[in-house]
Amino acid sequence: MGIVDKAKNAAEDAMGKVKETVGDLTGNDELKAEGQKDQGVSGVKKVGENIKDKLS
Repeated sequence: MGIVDKAKNAAEDAMGKVKETVGDLTGNDELKAEGQKDQGVSGVKKVGENIKDKLS
């Protein structure tokens, strides 16, 4: 996994956590769910890149 990809995934995960927290604090279930989705997508990308790195 390249450094740029790692940084993008970390940023996506961080933004997801922020969205989830803000959604939780404001009672906005849609924003909270969007934050959880962003974190999930980031995690899947990270796993995929780790597998790709191991196969290289």
